[in-house]
Amino acid sequence: MTERQPDAIIIGTGVIGAAIAFEMSKAGWKTLSLDRNTQAGHGSTAGSCAIIRMHYSTFDGTAFAWEGYHYWRDWAAYLGLPEGTDLARFREVGCLVMKTEANGHLARHMRYSAELGCPFEELTAEEVQRRLPIYAMDSFAPAKRLDDPGFGQPNGRRMDGAVFWPNGGYVTDPALSAQNLLAAARLHEAQVRTGVEVAGIARKNGRVAGVTLSDGGRVDAPVVINVAGPGSARINAMAGVLDDMTILTRPLRQEVAHVPAPAGFDFETAGCIVSDSDIACYVRPEQGNHILIGSEDPDCDPHDWADSDTDYNRAFTDQWTTQAMRYAQRVPSLGIPSRTRGVVDLYDASTDWIPIYDRSCLPGFYMACGTSGNQYKNAPIAGKMMAALVEYCEGGADHDAAPLRFTLPYIGREIDVGFYSRKRDINAESSFSVLG
Repeated sequence: MTERQPDAIIIGTGVIGAAIAFEMSKAGWKTLSLDRNTQAGHGSTAGSCAIIRMHYSTFDGTAFAWEGYHYWRDWAAYLGLPEGTDLARFREVGCLVMKTEANGHLARHMRYSAELGCPFEELTAEEVQRRLPIYAMDSFAPAKRLDDPGFGQPNGRRMDGAVFWPNGGYVTDPALSAQNLLAAARLHEAQVRTGVEVAGIARKNGRVAGVTLSDGGRVDAPVVINVAGPGSARINAMAGVLDDMTILTRPLRQEVAHVPAPAGFDFETAGCIVSDSDIACYVRPEQGNHILIGSEDPDCDPHDWADSDTDYNRAFTDQWTTQAMRYAQRVPSLGIPSRTRGVVDLYDASTDWIPIYDRSCLPGFYMACGTSGNQYKNAPIAGKMMAALVEYCEGGADHDAAPLRFTLPYIGREIDVGFYSRKRDINAESSFSVLG
């Protein structure tokens, strides 16, 4: 297909950028997605644990995630791709969250879920162990590093149970999910160019006019959307839109450990997503009866902010061992392999770990940033909402003064999109961690 002049350029082909392309092209926009990677979905999306969960520390976050679940549940119908297309698979294994002092014993999370009609079940400590017999229910809080003399020593208390959200789960191939979305977008004449890097944001008459490329090329368009993941801060700086932002984004280096499940327990089949702030870890099953172990960013762990979204340490550090050993506190039979396996990648983290879905001070330039770690699950509904936001602003509305009211189609709730504003106050209800 001959490339046509776009009326919207989308920077980034990760899962959220791909969802925006799909939703905007369905709405009639001539979109062009650009990515410096040679394959769609091969930035931070490929390194995602791709967890689909419903529990958030804010009501708006919970509503957004509960809405998002329905698209993964109905993935094939949502995309409308030809029968026989290789689709990313959603495994609905459930999500179990330990009750701790740090999360207020999940009272707020349960209240939000109940209000939204999102199913959940409270479990006693004994019921947790029946579900996961490899688990010990000693408490180790607060989380510690390996060099702390108290590491691995129970604090004398017992965990008092958990909450189980049965509709939680994970997507087996996150990169494929982004590729599915772009394939669906192409059915609506969306265009995609990979292996090209944005070098500048063009302006004309006080608004965005397109992008310049590192190869010297230029693409003109009246709308540009920054969905560059860990590169979002750099793109925003290029556009000169930082001055009125109270919420900023930065690339944050993260490690995910990949270890075998304990002998005699099929975690791949019988396990589930588990979030455990007592030991500051979350886990999910992985193929081959393995377990992925991520960090919930406890206070004792220094944040490893990256100076560059391209040049950072891709080797494992002692953080890998720390996460594996923290999980071994909960699972005493866990074997810690001598060979480190897993993922080292970057998050695009915002000041309060809640994303920015917003316009900017440069007319025509939009942002879907700060999404890494806790927004993969929301990609389809984020794409739909961003498409509505662009229509709203390009139609002449002042989103800063009168924020868009957007109805979540599946659950029928109206939300204030100003919740995700670049100019908002830092949200004190946030977990200030990957949990959002």
